[in-house]
Amino acid sequence: MTVLDERAAALPRQHLLTDADTVRPYLHDEAEWADYGGAIAVARPGSTAQVAAVVAACARHGVPIVPRGAGTGLSGGANAVDGCVVLTTERMNDIVEINPAERLAVVQPGVVNDDLRAAVAKEGLWYPPDPASAPWSTIGGNVATNAGGLCCVKYGVTRDYVLALEVVTAAGEVLRLGRRTAKGVAGYDLAGLMVGSEGTLGVITEVTVKLRPMRTSPPRTIVGFFDSLAAAGDAVSRVTARGLQPAAFELIDRVCLQAVNAWKHTGLPEDAAALLLAQTDLPEPAAEQEAQAIHDEFVAAGAQDAMLSTDPIEAEALFDARRLAYPALEQRGEAMLTEDVCLPRGRLAEMLARIEGIAARHTTMIATVAHAGDGNLHPLILTPHGDEDAKARARAAFDDIVDAALELGGTVTGEHGVGLLKMDGMRRELGAGVLAMQRAVKQALDPAGILNPGKVVG
Repeated sequence: MTVLDERAAALPRQHLLTDADTVRPYLHDEAEWADYGGAIAVARPGSTAQVAAVVAACARHGVPIVPRGAGTGLSGGANAVDGCVVLTTERMNDIVEINPAERLAVVQPGVVNDDLRAAVAKEGLWYPPDPASAPWSTIGGNVATNAGGLCCVKYGVTRDYVLALEVVTAAGEVLRLGRRTAKGVAGYDLAGLMVGSEGTLGVITEVTVKLRPMRTSPPRTIVGFFDSLAAAGDAVSRVTARGLQPAAFELIDRVCLQAVNAWKHTGLPEDAAALLLAQTDLPEPAAEQEAQAIHDEFVAAGAQDAMLSTDPIEAEALFDARRLAYPALEQRGEAMLTEDVCLPRGRLAEMLARIEGIAARHTTMIATVAHAGDGNLHPLILTPHGDEDAKARARAAFDDIVDAALELGGTVTGEHGVGLLKMDGMRRELGAGVLAMQRAVKQALDPAGILNPGKVVG
């Protein structure tokens, strides 16, 4: 009996895809130029039992498994390898439980981030992790990459909200990791180990997340316009050094603003090199004081203009521009290679200046957006499709940005994951000892190496 025969017995026929045209959309994520192979099939299980059956069949036949959420990743972490089975959790999209008393929710991995946020909001609760892909990305994928977002500067990333996981191991065994209690230190934090592991240690089939009370204070928004990216970076460093903690702190450069305007006709100003957006959600009068202090630091850093706003509609429009930056740039019709480096906040201005220099040196268009408050930069490298010389320059710029981030004490990925694009950078960042420890963990949990091979540990 072949692996396909076993899987056909475990899944309804319509949820076992083998036709090449049907399989093709599942072969890669959104990472530009990341390699991918051909899958023998796509499995679309609807339950933990079906996931376990698929994994067990693949384990018996030595067939690689590539877990996949919504495919919105930007590093190649969900890309197929030749001869694999792509296991998509798109059908596992139930919100199992919302518990207001314990402030937690239990969801299947295919639940879309925004759908969870909307559901818990009805109970007066809030799930803070909010990647820009929140309208499309799924909780399982968010957990696999430890996704962040606009609110993470104050409220933390996905790892900070995962209480427990149900996972299927490489042998097809179903295990529960973590706990539902607010505290707990029984044994190693194996649930934490799974967060950010990109499907290389197990297949996530259920997630228990903690929730926060819904914010009730109307936010105050601070906007600053700067003549250079470096000046905007200096403003971020000043705000941080003063001990201020905005609830969101974002950067959008001129290229991104122009793209959003061209796509959505928002009328945003385009005469500044960069726009900084900060928001405070403290109760009054602390909110007014924090907002004024942030405004003062913007001015001290040389903002050509800075202003305060309490208008929620205006604030939402500005933050929508930040969320729309990536899809707006896609409308240009060019190839876009997305970076994801994170720097100590005190080095942000220097890193932004380095990016400008790298763009000039390689004659390459680089647009930049950032979760500026935690030093997480997303330089977006744009090239015309089919221009091989431009592609080579873009790849060189990508490598130079990674090198600069490491030289300045940063990391090669803040939230998108290692996938395929950051393998070399990860090796340089971690060193031989840490890499050996990672390989030991992988060997212990996946001795046959069938779970998302070629990712994270190589």
